[in-house]
Amino acid sequence: MEFVTLNNGLKMPQLGFGVWQVEDEAATPAVKKALDTGYRSIDTAAIYKNEHGVGKAISLSDIPREELFITTKVWNADQGYDRTLQAFDKSLEKIGLDYVDLYLIHWPAPEHDDYIETYKAMEKLYQDGRVKAIGVCNFDTEHLQRLLDECEVKPVLNQVECHPYLAQKELKEFCQQHDIFIEAWSPLMQGGDVLNNEVITKLAEAYGKTPAQVIIRWQLQNHSIVIPKSVTPARIEENFSVFDFDLTEEDMDKINNLDRGERKGPKPSEMNMR
Repeated sequence: MEFVTLNNGLKMPQLGFGVWQVEDEAATPAVKKALDTGYRSIDTAAIYKNEHGVGKAISLSDIPREELFITTKVWNADQGYDRTLQAFDKSLEKIGLDYVDLYLIHWPAPEHDDYIETYKAMEKLYQDGRVKAIGVCNFDTEHLQRLLDECEVKPVLNQVECHPYLAQKELKEFCQQHDIFIEAWSPLMQGGDVLNNEVITKLAEAYGKTPAQVIIRWQLQNHSIVIPKSVTPARIEENFSVFDFDLTEEDMDKINNLDRGERKGPKPSEMNMR
């Protein structure tokens, strides 16, 4: 495993395991398999409705709590100072832990304009020691700048859609300037054709790896935190087997040049659903 050091000094595994679109019952065996494979960072969210299943897998594991890195998120409908504190208590109860390592705002939902108060509630959770770090998801530069201007605790990361067809170069540059990591969701562009891209498939053949492994390695070498998701045991193992090779600078550039600004998910400024 490779680790990154967040801006508050906390160490976080650079490769984690995501459970988006995984039903609660399916989350338990999937997370257990991930933990058995070597993953230590697990990413869930209130809106995924699988926090209980994730927590069950953790309780079945004999891995010491301090070796795990657990992330969950507050949903749009629960934004606002008091609602966020209540939502956090519910999430903690479902997961069955005394604290989580990282708590994130799921979307800025700018139409409702609650994300500053939401973040201030998260600052309280951080100051009270109930979370080890706080951050955001799907924040554009303008949302991040407002957070930096109006809040006290700098977010440790911004979890956004990021894959070879959406490299997020400008947003990543802004985040790097402020010592904020980019964490890639949909790192393999779920439902897209990036795994079949000729550049990717040729590199996979050259390195004796799968297209997914090449893309995950590209993410890691681009200094992104990455959370691929799968419920298939063989794929869970495959996505973890990325620490035994390095892409050359030339091959990194080949993948960087695939960027076309293509999203599968919504634009952050337009995602206001509650």
